Amino acid sequence: MTKRRLSQQQRGRINRNQEQRQARLERSNSRAVEQISGEELGPEIPGLVMCHYGQQLEIESLAAESAGRIFRCFQRTNLPPLATGDRVIWQADSDCSGVVVALQERTSLMSRPNQQATLRPIAANVSVVAIVIAPLPQPFANLIDRYLVMAEHLGLRPLIVLNKVDAFMVGRDTEIEAMLTIYTRIGYPVLRVSCKKDMGIDELKAFLADQTVVFVGQSGVGKSSLVNALRGDAEEYTDALVGDMSVGQDKGTHTTTAARLYHLPGSGDLIDSPGIREFGLWHMDSQMIFDGFAEFDPYRGACRFRDCSHQQEPGCALLQAVEDGHITRERLASYFSLLNTLNPDS
Repeated sequence: MTKRRLSQQQRGRINRNQEQRQARLERSNSRAVEQISGEELGPEIPGLVMCHYGQQLEIESLAAESAGRIFRCFQRTNLPPLATGDRVIWQADSDCSGVVVALQERTSLMSRPNQQATLRPIAANVSVVAIVIAPLPQPFANLIDRYLVMAEHLGLRPLIVLNKVDAFMVGRDTEIEAMLTIYTRIGYPVLRVSCKKDMGIDELKAFLADQTVVFVGQSGVGKSSLVNALRGDAEEYTDALVGDMSVGQDKGTHTTTAARLYHLPGSGDLIDSPGIREFGLWHMDSQMIFDGFAEFDPYRGACRFRDCSHQQEPGCALLQAVEDGHITRERLASYFSLLNTLNPDS
């Protein structure tokens, strides 16, 4: 069924209503924080954002006397938006709640842009981006490339994880294998795992040791199942919820509604992000997209013309690299596709 188009007046009314609701929510939370602030607060202690529920956060205490305990906290209104994985300073106002009063310096921040190119923080202080795919729902190189561009831009270590290899069918999934071969030749690490068959889990644990990793990918690829498999019998938090495939569409159902941090047994942390079918790069420019394709780097500035569009100009280093087999036509096509998302009318 075709979705009904909204008029500009209707969209404006909807946006105004949403802005009014958000303003009322912020005023309500501000009054709550002011009320708490009027009470006696405990000392300032370090904490870790485990999950973000709208205006409330789950904070793990990092103080020696209360290490590992979880507190529900508001945040001061003068703080920037916080993300799962942020290290903060907070003060308790009861045995189970408190106020976040300061944000500590971040080493990285992964954000997801919306249609208006406004960035929404997803995960902070991560070192590895694990892009999880599966035979179903069908993986697309273009979505993988979006995540790879983001990882390159943030200086994070990317990892491609093919989950559910027990459901892999050689005849049906030859395109997936060909796609993964391209990424392997570029130099991106690829791991094949199965939670049901306990395949590749130990290798994945070894890769993530001493790292803070964020899991990204479409709904239904098994990210939450991987979280549970990696954590084993850890009991400090409940298991991540696991959803089924949507009947008839081969698309996953959303089971993770907010990014959550889990401690892995031994070492390392893992952030499970909400499953998304799109990851926009509207906040980036064309040079940032170019820089996000790792195999393009040797040909930076090597074209005959400074303003080369890499499409048909003579002396184009990228086109010559394609002819020489150093860059695949699939990746070059994906590059142009991502450029078109920046200028959809061009």
